[in-house]
Amino acid sequence: LKAGLVGQEESGSGERKGALHARDIDAHWIQRSLSKFYKDPIVAQQKVNEILQILREASDDRDCENQLVLLLGFDQFEFIKVLRQHRQMILYCTLLKQAQEGKEREQLEKEILSRPELHHILAELQETESADVVQSEREKRARAQQQRRAAEAQGAGDETTSAGNWIQSRKRCHLPDGSFRKQRKSYEEVHVPALKPKPFDDGEKLVPIVELPKYAQPAFEGYKTLNRIQSKLCDAALKTDEHLLLCAPTGAGKTNVALLCILREISKHMSDDGKVRADEFKCIYIAPMKSLVQEMVGNFTKRLAPYNINVGEMTGDTQMNKEQFMQTQVIVCTPEKYDIVTRKGGERAYNELVGLLIIDEIHLLHDNRGPVLEAIVVRTLRQMEQNHEECRLVGLSATLPNYQDVGTFLRVKPKNLFHFDNSYRPVPLEQQYIGITEKKALKRFQAMNEVVYDKVMEHAGKSQVLIFVHSRKETAKTAKAIRDACLEKDTLSAFMREGSASTEILRSEASQVANADLRDLIPYGFAIHHAGMTRVDRTLVEDLFADRHLQVLVSTATLAWGVNLPAHTVIIKGTQIYSPELGRWTELGALDVMQMLGRAGRPQYDSKGKGIMITHHSELQYYLSLMNQQLPIESQMISKLADMLNAEIVLGTINNVSDAMNWMGYTYLYVRMIKAPGLYGISGDMV
Repeated sequence: LKAGLVGQEESGSGERKGALHARDIDAHWIQRSLSKFYKDPIVAQQKVNEILQILREASDDRDCENQLVLLLGFDQFEFIKVLRQHRQMILYCTLLKQAQEGKEREQLEKEILSRPELHHILAELQETESADVVQSEREKRARAQQQRRAAEAQGAGDETTSAGNWIQSRKRCHLPDGSFRKQRKSYEEVHVPALKPKPFDDGEKLVPIVELPKYAQPAFEGYKTLNRIQSKLCDAALKTDEHLLLCAPTGAGKTNVALLCILREISKHMSDDGKVRADEFKCIYIAPMKSLVQEMVGNFTKRLAPYNINVGEMTGDTQMNKEQFMQTQVIVCTPEKYDIVTRKGGERAYNELVGLLIIDEIHLLHDNRGPVLEAIVVRTLRQMEQNHEECRLVGLSATLPNYQDVGTFLRVKPKNLFHFDNSYRPVPLEQQYIGITEKKALKRFQAMNEVVYDKVMEHAGKSQVLIFVHSRKETAKTAKAIRDACLEKDTLSAFMREGSASTEILRSEASQVANADLRDLIPYGFAIHHAGMTRVDRTLVEDLFADRHLQVLVSTATLAWGVNLPAHTVIIKGTQIYSPELGRWTELGALDVMQMLGRAGRPQYDSKGKGIMITHHSELQYYLSLMNQQLPIESQMISKLADMLNAEIVLGTINNVSDAMNWMGYTYLYVRMIKAPGLYGISGDMV
């Protein structure tokens, strides 16, 4: 075991078998050693951070050994012995290899030089670096392959970046001022306060609709002014043809910015008399979900009616032949559908008239559907260069930390990168994150139900609560669990006052309901909502909740993506969903979480909303990082690289290895590999 931990025997030298050298230790040495004991890479990384802290802070070797035994257990005593014997070398070599910036490395080297007993570490490392210079190409490749295997141990392939980000989030999550933690019996609670709305800058004003160009005003009928974000982007969207990236919170009015860009494209094909030459241009709007596509088609059809513009949709459910495509000026579609259409090499007409490509929710690059978005953008950029055509790229996204990287990918100039944090949210969001610490599944389930009941009771009779669960069966189970707990503790009166108008309305409506579970729950002020219910039942629930007769609504994610039905408080109960494709439980996607918490707070009624997320304790840091914009968007393209290259080869845009390398230079994967090579399993000298 010890020999396995501390390295291979040096063949041809007199060095002792199992001796550990500074050159053996890289940034992931401890984690690779721990992977023999901990199969979960996230748990292993957490242990790495704790081990490094002990190695640095322990008062002496005995104290170090005791703390390591408490952390890792007696069954890992051989490994603990190695850590204690080579304590300083393991600590400083790991920190030096992890140091990404020159300043950080210089600081560590100064620290080592100030302690004579550590000088041998730097000497050994410098010998290694000299040896590397004369190292053969074959040995370099072997080292790179070893690093790739290390990355796979962290969860490479199509999960590389997910695991990578969990690892980063544990190191980098800094919560806003005023945040605090509470430790309970079966869970830990983290409170993040709502950010105060940002005050107006000097000279900042809202743009009145009457100040927009004459041709743009009909699309904003009923509006008096643009909002803050739209006002800041007005000139860039409406008066230039340059690429644009907007990162802003949910509900900040990104759709109107997209509309301004569409109006700019329309204006370029408008006669002096105001007539639009509709056969000269196309605008493509890419939305991630079919429900959002339908919503955007309805919105744009209404807003663009004064221009006699045809708006159409392309999804897996709706077909559009070439003739219909040519007669439609604004096409709203899913990424997959547009990818299929533009893959057809012989049908250039599909994209030769496209002058504007808007990608909504571009942070989907981080999702398993991200490679499709990368393929679309790369294809568009290359066609622009090869055919000398102009197509404006506009990216719309939630707030994210590495928006500059996404901007680089879209070829956006720095002046056209617009980033707004959560202080620009129309209704400030107060967040609570609850990590269940129970290990046994049944106790964890019970603890989750108790937390949901407690949180619902905090708002009983004061405000409406929307609870998201992740299966249809779970909607009724959760609603009944809360209702039964209320009956047991005699707290139902907090939700419904006997004899009130709402009570009478709910009793009369209950008799019309087809779903047995819903019929049972409605009289108590509780309801459920999922895609398995009849359209009539779903509409009834939506109307009763919108009219504030229902107090608690338990729903699946379909409600987050479909009808815009906000509530003061949103609770996400659990974050694991079953994936039939993978045959296992997976974590809730970032996009789903943002969409669900985006439902918290009603603009007309609330001064702030509240979002509560209940998850397993091991995922707490990940979601804290995600929702506080500290989780970088990574490329998922490696998992689909072969398919994407094949598509381009068939299309005729890649004919040899040189073309393929050139094509790679356009991808988001390339942008992120340059910034974080280790995360993608390549060494710094390969970049």
